[in-house]
Amino acid sequence: MKSFLVMVVLAASAMSASAADLPKGLEDAINAAMASKRGVTLYVNGQTIGGAITKVEPGQYVELRNQEFGKIVVRWERIDGIALP
Repeated sequence: MKSFLVMVVLAASAMSASAADLPKGLEDAINAAMASKRGVTLYVNGQTIGGAITKVEPGQYVELRNQEFGKIVVRWERIDGIALP
């Protein structure tokens, strides 16, 4: 069902892996979220960050924006998962 959130969760060992070792599914989910221009929730070190993805530099960072902050930059290797509507 499309009303459920789709979540991609990385294994704890992937947090210290290089960008080439990260699952392709995470990159695909982030790119799909950016293309859809809908809000997402990123899971980063046990915290959640909500916003719309505005820019992606694979292996480097993901840039988001939300109503509270104009620009949020999250390092790629810190992302544990993503939830899409």
